[in-house]
Amino acid sequence: MKFLVRERVLDIGDDFWVTDEHGTGVFRVDGKALRMRTTFELRDPEGEVLTVIRRKLFRLRDQMRVEQGGRTAATVRRRLFTPVRDKLDVEFENGPDWEVAGSLLDKEYSISDGEGIVAVVSHKWFRMRDTYAVDVDTHRQDPGGDPALVVSVAVAVDTLTAEDGDD
Repeated sequence: MKFLVRERVLDIGDDFWVTDEHGTGVFRVDGKALRMRTTFELRDPEGEVLTVIRRKLFRLRDQMRVEQGGRTAATVRRRLFTPVRDKLDVEFENGPDWEVAGSLLDKEYSISDGEGIVAVVSHKWFRMRDTYAVDVDTHRQDPGGDPALVVSVAVAVDTLTAEDGDD
């Protein structure tokens, strides 16, 4: 299932909707302004918090944590050295880790694990600069089939790579 992220998550405090293929608001990303660290809440249409996405401060590798139900569900980390192409790691306490690989700044990348593709993120089909699609394999029975978790990881990747594009 495809989800459209319509705003760039560069400006802290901005809220925006993530819609499905039909334009229906599925998730609202609530950027928390005036916080010491970058924080977003992914909410359902009724306003219930599904995940919290936070930047971890004072780390050797830049990273963000995705929390579900008050517990860390995933940690998105930069790799220390990637000679050929952009890669990030998504680590889980319970379960196989994911790899984010491709052109992260251009929002043309895939998220995968040992079982295959979890999601494909692509900007190429949109004229609007700050819109990209997250195509989630919702048929999976593991965390890769959880759209809220996968969209949260995409928001974390966008946030971690946003400053790379600023000159």
